[in-house]
Amino acid sequence: MDTGVIRGSTTIVEILRMYPDGRAARLMAELSWACAHCGGAFHEPLTLAAKRHGRDPRAVLEAFRALASGGPTEEQVEAARRRVSVRA
Repeated sequence: MDTGVIRGSTTIVEILRMYPDGRAARLMAELSWACAHCGGAFHEPLTLAAKRHGRDPRAVLEAFRALASGGPTEEQVEAARRRVSVRA
C-alpha cells in the first residue's frame, strides 16, 4: 500500500489516516502521545507535535517515515522517545 511520504508538515490526523491499521497510533502510544484524542491533531504538523512533546523533530520524523517499510526499529523508537531541550 502506497501511503505517501510523511513530511514535517504532515498533520497528525493525516498520518493516522495513512495507517488505518493502527501502526501510526501504536507508535504515538509508544511515544506517550495522546494525539489521537487531541483537538490539535487536525491542524498540528508532526514537527510541531514533536517540539510540543519535547522530542527531536528529526528523530520523530524518521520513526514515522519508517512505518512505510515495516519499521520503526527499536533504536528509532528510542531516539524519537528521547526528550530534548527544544528552543523556540
